[in-house]
Amino acid sequence: MPEAARLIVCADDYGIESGVDEGIVELASAGRLSATSCLTGAPGFAARASDLAGLDIDLGLHLNFTESLGGAGTYRSHPVLVALAYARRLNRASVRAQIMTQLDLFEQHLGRAPDFIDGHLHVHQLPVIRDQLVEIVNRRYGNTRPWLRDTMPGELDQSLPFMQRFKPQVIAALGGPAMAGLARLSGLRCNLGFFGSYDFERPHPPYPVLLEAWLRHATDGSLLMTHPARSFAAGVAFGRDRLEEFATLGSDIFTEFLQRYRLRICRGSEIL
Repeated sequence: MPEAARLIVCADDYGIESGVDEGIVELASAGRLSATSCLTGAPGFAARASDLAGLDIDLGLHLNFTESLGGAGTYRSHPVLVALAYARRLNRASVRAQIMTQLDLFEQHLGRAPDFIDGHLHVHQLPVIRDQLVEIVNRRYGNTRPWLRDTMPGELDQSLPFMQRFKPQVIAALGGPAMAGLARLSGLRCNLGFFGSYDFERPHPPYPVLLEAWLRHATDGSLLMTHPARSFAAGVAFGRDRLEEFATLGSDIFTEFLQRYRLRICRGSEIL
């Protein structure tokens, strides 16, 4: 019988809100996650970074250009940022400074370099931003360079509603192949297949149904993006979906799916 395929399970948005952070720490402690990406400019990150100490997971930077969260920098709505990036009208020096500042905060509060880097709303793959990011990573980290998230989806299960298959394709179209190609050309590692994206604002199946549809097609080195939370405060995006993700990932259902599709949770830094 073939060995189980290795799956990276990453919880995004650490630092955004205490209920999110508590949920991530709990799931990581239970072995249900192998990575979390951090919003280092959020006030909650500085306050709760120490809670990540000792967890057997990869810790990454969730590069942010769309929500200030009280931190320093230039932030624009996602549609405006995309338009400016594709028009090559983002100021390269400002982009570079913002990436460096967020990396500085990561290292200040966690005492080490990130294992990986991805992007809040996948901004790391946009033109100008991706160019500066890859250059900074290569210059800053030498032989211990973090891996980067590739948003190219794995096989999309035809049982899912059309709009829940369309969104992953849109995300990838906004720079996924270009970012992954640039990264790999520079010798940087990336995951091999991306799952977990769905349209929170449209009707969608219950999370366990989505999860099984993704895991059915996961292969060795695939990444499952998640957004769990134990609780959520007013104003936190898609809070109820976060609660459902937390409940499912902490349940026997998740374990059964992993066994059914011969998957095991692994850290990206160990397999890429």
